[in-house]
Amino acid sequence: METEITLVGAEFVQRFTATRRGARLARRLAVHQLDEWGVPYGSELSDDVAVIVAELAANAVVHGYVPGRDFELRLTAGAHVLRIEVSDAREERRPVLRAPEAGAVAGHGLRLVEALSEKWGVAERGVGKTVWAECGTGGSAPWPDRRGSSGQPVSP
Repeated sequence: METEITLVGAEFVQRFTATRRGARLARRLAVHQLDEWGVPYGSELSDDVAVIVAELAANAVVHGYVPGRDFELRLTAGAHVLRIEVSDAREERRPVLRAPEAGAVAGHGLRLVEALSEKWGVAERGVGKTVWAECGTGGSAPWPDRRGSSGQPVSP
């Protein structure tokens, strides 16, 4: 009998400087956190999350930049889904999925996010916005249960 293993309620939250270096660090720490949760480097889920975080963080740095403000990365593990959120301080520049221009080498980031996630969207927050994406874990996630004996999530 096979037991379904899940990591319900685990969360990783980190703020980064709104720079290229911050975006690169966000991607690296996201896959590191997944590895800590039992999702190995180089797995399909790890690689998909790396691309999604890279694209959303790059958008936060390039299009959501407000001088002196950071962006935030949040990963939340559910029973069958991993939610990725990148928040920035710019409210008026909301991402829009557009048809790519012929020959364009840029502007494909959201198409990658759309292709690699089950769904994605934009949510308002107190200051700025949050762009989120959700990736399925295939039903039996490769990570341990992090709920305490009370059934409440335990910090990873």
